[in-house]
Amino acid sequence: MATEPNLREVAIRGAHIELSQLLKFGGLVATGGEAKQVIGAGQVQLNGAVETQRGKKVVPGDRVSYDGQTLLVRGS
Repeated sequence: MATEPNLREVAIRGAHIELSQLLKFGGLVATGGEAKQVIGAGQVQLNGAVETQRGKKVVPGDRVSYDGQTLLVRGS
């Protein structure tokens, strides 16, 4: 269970999810267009490094951060 402030766990089905889909699914952005913009602008981090590929595959154990919030990806 997540214990850090601003950290939420998100369970995904399957082996991976695309970064833009995770941002929407996790509630960090409202639309796919918004996800595309913030990823392209270098405002999203994957495991502590800036990620600009919206189709990047995110797998269980990865951490995605945007706008002061972090999602910890878990398998379902």
